Amino acid sequence: MEIFDQSLQSDLYNWSLQMVSTLGLSDYNTYLVNSILLSIALFGVLYAVDFLLRKVLLLLVTDFINKSKSQLDDLLIKNKVLQYLTHVVPIFIAKGAIPLIFTGFPNWVNIALKVTDVALILTVCLLIQNILRAFRDLLKTKSAFVDKPLDSYVQVASIILYSISGILIYSIVTGESPKSFLVSLGAASAILMLVFKDSILGFVASIQVSSNDMVRVGDWIEMTKYGADGHVIQINLSTVKVQNFDKTITTIPTYALISDSFKNYRGMQNAGGRRIKRSLNIKMSSIRFLEENEIEELKKIQILKPYIEARSEEIKKFNEQSIVDPTVKVNGRRMTNIGLFREYIKEYTYRNPNIHKDFHFIVRQMQATEHGVPIELFMFTNTTVWAEFETIMGDIFDHIFAVVPYFHLEIFELPASDDVRELIHSIKTKKADS
Repeated sequence: MEIFDQSLQSDLYNWSLQMVSTLGLSDYNTYLVNSILLSIALFGVLYAVDFLLRKVLLLLVTDFINKSKSQLDDLLIKNKVLQYLTHVVPIFIAKGAIPLIFTGFPNWVNIALKVTDVALILTVCLLIQNILRAFRDLLKTKSAFVDKPLDSYVQVASIILYSISGILIYSIVTGESPKSFLVSLGAASAILMLVFKDSILGFVASIQVSSNDMVRVGDWIEMTKYGADGHVIQINLSTVKVQNFDKTITTIPTYALISDSFKNYRGMQNAGGRRIKRSLNIKMSSIRFLEENEIEELKKIQILKPYIEARSEEIKKFNEQSIVDPTVKVNGRRMTNIGLFREYIKEYTYRNPNIHKDFHFIVRQMQATEHGVPIELFMFTNTTVWAEFETIMGDIFDHIFAVVPYFHLEIFELPASDDVRELIHSIKTKKADS
């Protein structure tokens, strides 16, 4: 289909040629000036058409789209799909007008047509790319795709689209078939592999990350090598962006998620509980057997009373059956202050409404070290919110540190000012006595 009727083209060209011929120029210059003036007029017409399409038609279509309930048409406007679509019409008008404008200059006609063909390919390429972006934004609103690396897929599609456009532009400019270009491209594949190494690695990595469900947008990941500790905000072909908790942004190569190790906290968040794994060190010299009056005093602790009574009865029966000599404390079985302390922690934390009862729950004594005997709390809170978790754990250990003296125990710490003062006081006392 031709944009202009042939008779109309001839009449328009002849009229303009007659107007220019009145200037008294040579035949060549007359045709040249006529072509230049018609080119200027064509640019004006193309600009007017493009302006009208964008400002008038686009406004009408936008008003209609805003009234609809569909999200896709809103995203098409946001990604300027209709704007690029309006650019196609002026290009077709130019293609139809060029043979008229450059009548008598066949070489110019071929060059101008090649330029318009290249412009058409680029415009269509950008149009398709923006349509893909609109669909990407639409899929991001769906719960099934909100955590998928859609940016990576759009970037891969864009690379393919640009590659096809480049091949077509090469074919138009050189006049050779795309097949010859592909043959030449095969010879340069090694160079291309080197140039696009990161893109290829990123593409393969993004597919593996998606198929294995290793990382999603919104996941909290920790990757010490890259200083990343925060939530994933974007996954694309070449990089993964992580917003750290200090609001800085760390950029990680996508293929690093495959080649290096990282920690993903999604399992914790999905489980609904966050682990407490912390120890307090008991000074070994403060560990001892409890006297009967001390045991009776500890019975006043309500949550510990049932255990002490049951434990005392068990120990009494064992010692009677074994016929032990009670005058020596190491004979038979006796309760220790650290044992009751450990049981108290167990009962206290288990009764805490913020501790998850369905997950691992252990209060255990660890290997003694030069820093004392560690009592480790291994349990889970029923929340994964960081601030709430820290508050719960802080409240538990505040209480535990406060009750340590009730069991005649001491927390291990390196020599403090109290220890130094006590040592100095004892030395002065000995000197005074001597």
